Amino acid sequence: MAFKVLIPQDIAEEGKAYLRERGYEIKMGTGITVDAIKRDVADCDAIVARTAPFTAEVMEAAPKLKVIGRHGVGVDNIDLKAAERLGIWVTNAPQSNSNTVAEVAVGLVIALGRQLTYCEREFRKGNFEIRNQVRGIDLEGKVLGIVGLGKIGRLVATKARLGLGMKILAYDPYISQAQAPEGVEMTDKWEDIFARPDFVSLHLPFAGKKLVGMKEFALMKPTAYFINVARGELVAETELIEALQAKKIAGAALDVFEKEPPDRDNPLLTMDNVIVTPHNAALTTECTIRMAVHAAIGVDEVISGKTPSWPVNKPASPRR
Repeated sequence: MAFKVLIPQDIAEEGKAYLRERGYEIKMGTGITVDAIKRDVADCDAIVARTAPFTAEVMEAAPKLKVIGRHGVGVDNIDLKAAERLGIWVTNAPQSNSNTVAEVAVGLVIALGRQLTYCEREFRKGNFEIRNQVRGIDLEGKVLGIVGLGKIGRLVATKARLGLGMKILAYDPYISQAQAPEGVEMTDKWEDIFARPDFVSLHLPFAGKKLVGMKEFALMKPTAYFINVARGELVAETELIEALQAKKIAGAALDVFEKEPPDRDNPLLTMDNVIVTPHNAALTTECTIRMAVHAAIGVDEVISGKTPSWPVNKPASPRR
């Protein structure tokens, strides 16, 4: 009998084809609530996971489940402790989306610096004189602060430095100056990464607590911009709104929010100095194919008895 893979949220056809070509039976899910996934996963050996919740309750409902292959990088929607306890591998796709997200981050730096979205909205209303009413800034020589110098942060640093002529200041407690990319100045002071730059861009995983709030926004220049394409949970959103309303910072660009989708009356959605996108920084055609295929590779490696290429955990007693 073929191994069965549950896909609660659809993925690119290339990922499904990868599994079918290797003999797997694909079961498309009926919903993304815990109850729906519990029903669907009962007879499955593997899951390709996107953004739905994969709780201990879900895993306990699946006695045959051996692996959860994450379509993407973040695993905060997966109960890793439960997976470890139950002998379930969790894999992800860390090589799939780094460059795609980095491109968006750099694009948001440009859009903020030139106030492109605000000017575009005004022009569409018939305000051609917006060209003389708003002045953007040149990016060459400006300081980009990068919080988190992992795969995405490094790519952002390189693109902004070489492509735009920006100066790069970075904070990462796990990276020394000697380990930093060429042209990147490291700081070990949390306050410094907010106080000095003209743009601050977050590139951190969620570690269970908010890291950025009014304390950090108060440190920033009133002319500085804040960018978050990492995780909405990293930021105290009400304090960001307060900082923007009080003009403690010049503006923000956000691809992620504390609650997704955000409430329709969220002030961030109507502020002229804020760019918002619907958590789609990684959702290009090419990147969604890579995420699907890499998640499928993780599933196949575990089911085939191999050590996965991109493990998130390492269960002491893996299910067979």
